[in-house]
Amino acid sequence: MISDRVNETRVIRTALPADAQAITDLHHRARSTYYPDGIPDDGTDWLAVWQGAIARPKAHVLCLLDQGRIVALASFRTPEGEPAETVKLFQFHVDPDQWRSGLGTALHAACLEQWRADGRRTAVLDVHVDNERAQAFYVRQGWVAEPADGSHHLEMRLAVTGE
Repeated sequence: MISDRVNETRVIRTALPADAQAITDLHHRARSTYYPDGIPDDGTDWLAVWQGAIARPKAHVLCLLDQGRIVALASFRTPEGEPAETVKLFQFHVDPDQWRSGLGTALHAACLEQWRADGRRTAVLDVHVDNERAQAFYVRQGWVAEPADGSHHLEMRLAVTGE
């Protein structure tokens, strides 16, 4: 479990089952920012999804807490059919009220630390094509976009090795 003090009031740790509702709420707030007409209702039970992600063996959900409140989260694991040295960042959200405060950078650094400790060499992610703010964040962290395939998501890749 990662326990990384960001400062006196902020801590990064592995999510607990009791965090599922707060994580679901943060996920909804963050996704609402890049769906101007509202989040598409595809019937997904996000509370159940997050409960499963927290409980899933060989997966991680990291939370950044500020004064005990979850303000950022990251979910990652080896994707189906990929080699063990590849990790996929499935979800990465910072509370919109906290953007540009350094929380995302701190959480991303904790992800890298965990990936290196786990022997990962490559990280991959998909980001919504309209989410230019997130794309810019990932580029600042060293991620590189893969050629677009015409879908609603842009694939990005990061070399995990090194410091």
